Amino acid sequence: MADELNEPRDRVPLKVRRKWMIADGTVGLELQRMDAAPVMPTAPGSHIELTLPGTDGKALLRHYSLCNAPDELDHYVLAVKRDPCSRGGSAYLHDHLGEGDLLLASEPRNQFALAEGASRHVLIAGGIGITPLLAMAQYLHAQGDQFELHYFARALQAAAFLDRLSRFATSYSLHLGLTPEETEAAVAATVARADANTHVYACGPAPLIAVVERLAGARLRPDQFHHEYFAAPRCVVDDAAGAFRVESARTGAVFDVPADQTIVQALEAAGHAVAIACEQGVCGTCLTRVLAGTPDHRDAYLNAAERARGDQMLICVSRALSPTLILDL
Repeated sequence: MADELNEPRDRVPLKVRRKWMIADGTVGLELQRMDAAPVMPTAPGSHIELTLPGTDGKALLRHYSLCNAPDELDHYVLAVKRDPCSRGGSAYLHDHLGEGDLLLASEPRNQFALAEGASRHVLIAGGIGITPLLAMAQYLHAQGDQFELHYFARALQAAAFLDRLSRFATSYSLHLGLTPEETEAAVAATVARADANTHVYACGPAPLIAVVERLAGARLRPDQFHHEYFAAPRCVVDDAAGAFRVESARTGAVFDVPADQTIVQALEAAGHAVAIACEQGVCGTCLTRVLAGTPDHRDAYLNAAERARGDQMLICVSRALSPTLILDL
């Protein structure tokens, strides 16, 4: 059996209470505890990690944002869009999971939280990126806080949770079938109204997040912009990336990482399993402390300040700028 270089998170079994289609290509799920007791509390922006069966017999770990309203305490609400390039996660949930089935899930985690002390919040969602922002909007609406939600979708039938969104129609705008130029104009008009105590949040396709980040960056402080990717943005891969070594601080073992392998792949080739999920540098499952050496960050998870500190990295995609990295493995 392969050695585990990091501890798996605790999992609890959850039963599928309800499964339904909420938009074209998107399924909604309600998950509850076996005893129907309240689930773990959720904060807006939170997600859970589901353990799903893989096609090769290896378990898949997949993160899904929670869409709960503040008064939904006895179940979790999720939405999963079918990915045409699915490696097993969305395909399994769409095609094989049924009501009454069981799933193993982690406790809620939150790396996309609402900013404390902000007087106004601007939420910008694209496609399935509505899921964490819906939870935020429901919370802000219940609190009576100022916010506006802009939801960009390719067509009405592709927009999810329209019934929930209608509850705060005066704070919500639906943008359908816009061109990239029209989308940028709409985002620009929205960001132009932001003041020094407004925070902007974006979730959705990488091009949309890039537009929001650029426009917000020209007007707001860096700490006023928050984002979450569901898939890694396209990046230029450095074909000249060289080999390096990784040393496990816990065991002293040293692993060679060839130019054509990631750190995770090199560890697995040596018989050492690491908990991973997205394998794109998006979800944070493989976030690992860097004790020595200089990482070459290639993820879409850490912000600029976290990258600059150089004390953690996503080992599924990031590499090394120094000959050796000593990692907390």
